[in-house]
Amino acid sequence: MQNDLMTYGLYFMSILYILAGANHFRTPGFYLAMMPPWIPKHSLMVTLSGVAEIILGLGLLFEPTRSLAGVGIITILIVFLTVHMYMLQNRNTLFKKVPTIVLLARIPVQFVLMYWASLYI
Repeated sequence: MQNDLMTYGLYFMSILYILAGANHFRTPGFYLAMMPPWIPKHSLMVTLSGVAEIILGLGLLFEPTRSLAGVGIITILIVFLTVHMYMLQNRNTLFKKVPTIVLLARIPVQFVLMYWASLYI
């Protein structure tokens, strides 16, 4: 049972990152709107992060690349924390349409996702 849960969790996480990465190409404006000004070449970064999420999601599916993919996911989640912090810091101006509770909740969710990825390293 425990092993099945880990396997289902792995497949679910893989699908989650593949779909999230694909969404960077489907709705790039969504991601461009949250890019902090200190990150260069916003369009390129949105594209690269989408590609990274797809590759890492696929990497989870194969035993030889699973651990590296887990480390990669944790790394991009750490980088994405800067975006979440930027949005939170600018919640009363640039992101006033997003409820503060949503912006706050995204921070601990990142750490839950990091922990989840660490289970497969």
